[in-house]
Parts: sequence; C-alpha cells; structure tokens
Amino acid sequence: MDLKLTDKRAVVTGSTKGIGHAIAVALAREGARVVLNGRTEASVATALGEVKAAVPGAAVEGFAGDLSTADAAAALVAKWPEVDVLVNNLGIFEPKPFEEIPDEDWRRFFDVNVLSGVRLSRAYLPGMKARDWGRIVFISSESGIQIPAEMIHYGMTKTAQLAVSRGIAETCAGTGVTCNAVLPGPTKSAGVDEFVAQLSGGQSFEEFEKVFFKKVRPSSLLQRFATTEEVAHLVAYVCSPLASATNGAALRVDGGVVRAAF
Repeated sequence: MDLKLTDKRAVVTGSTKGIGHAIAVALAREGARVVLNGRTEASVATALGEVKAAVPGAAVEGFAGDLSTADAAAALVAKWPEVDVLVNNLGIFEPKPFEEIPDEDWRRFFDVNVLSGVRLSRAYLPGMKARDWGRIVFISSESGIQIPAEMIHYGMTKTAQLAVSRGIAETCAGTGVTCNAVLPGPTKSAGVDEFVAQLSGGQSFEEFEKVFFKKVRPSSLLQRFATTEEVAHLVAYVCSPLASATNGAALRVDGGVVRAAF
C-alpha cells in the first residue's frame, strides 16, 4: 500500500532506538523526509546510519537534544519551522514502588513524557492548520488505561497524553489536521530489555516472557511481546493522508491486553 507520504517532513522524537526508531524507518520507507532525535550526537549519528542501511536513499536528518526541555524544543523548531508530521514518541519508564516515587520523579516523568509533546504540538499546530494538513501522533500506552501498579507515575503520563491528544483533535475540527494517540502494549525494545533485566531475577528473556504473560499481563491475546515494527506499521498509517477520517482516537496496538472492545 502506498501511504502517500513521499516528501512529507516528519519529526519523530526519541527515535534513536526502540519504537521511535522503528517508526522513523517505516516513515522513511514510505518516502517521508524524517528528522530523527536523540539526546546525544553519537546516538543520533548511529541511528542515522541504521536508517540509511535499512532504507537505501532515505531522506533523513538528525537533531541531538533533550526535547523534555524548552530550549531544545525551541532549537528544533527554529531549524525545521514547518513539519507535516509530528510523532511525539519521547518517553521514559521504570518500575518503582509507589511509596518510593519522590516528587522529582513525578515532575521528571511529566516533563519528558507529556510536556515534550505539548510544546512541539503547540509550536507546529498553527502551521499545519494554515496549510490545512498535518498529522500529530502521541505514542501513549495501554498503561494509560490499565495503570500498572509497578510504575504508577508512568501510567499517569500515558493517561495525560490521551487527554492532550483528544483535546488537540477537538481544535482541528473541519480541517485537514488530525491528532491521535497510539497505545502499544508490551513491546520488545531496548528499554524493555532493561526493564526485564530489573524484574527477571536472572531469567533469560524467553523464560521471563512466559512468566510475564502468565502472571503480569495474563489478559494479553498475543501472549508475547510485540515487535517495534508491528507498532510502527500502525503509526505510519495514522500519519498518512489515507487516515484522514481518523481523528481524536486512541488506537490500541496492545496485543489485546486491554479487556475491552472499545
């Protein structure tokens, strides 16, 4: 399927690895001009090389900066003042007992996971509306619906993203601009490998995966971690002109973890 993204300028935050990197590759394959983002020049350079190896001839550029800060967001917008597609993927997570989560962790998670996307959406939305076309996507999580007891602060930010994305969509009524949230479930990425290492007690990934879906996420219909590519396929579609009738939605690619039809 041709997603009609050729020459569309796309910014994907937090895209040097994991789901963000897979989204960048998927958009590059569709002919989009993709801006990758990571915190360091080294990580961005490595990611650019990986995308070019996966997609020969890909039109990709990089931006090194911590987009949880207002200064970095302003620098990104100054360099690319107009974009067609914004994927707010930047995010952090960690398992921690609720009683041990200090105020500064709550603020840090909100700054990284929520405010980073708020700032960039606020900066790019007026131009999208003026051109009567644009796509904003927040990478939320099934954890925004089913708050995980092992990381409540993370779940809080994912719920907040659902509110922000729906609210932005309401302001786009009657235009060619859409704003949606995509909700991955447990997905095998570099960050999840670290998460597994913290919780596995020395088990292999394969052993942990069986136990995890039996005891921690038993409602999963997939009964395995999704791949980053499986998530990226949905995101690429939502970013495309073909998804013009999809707006203000919370789209699950969670492997059926959430026990609800809606």
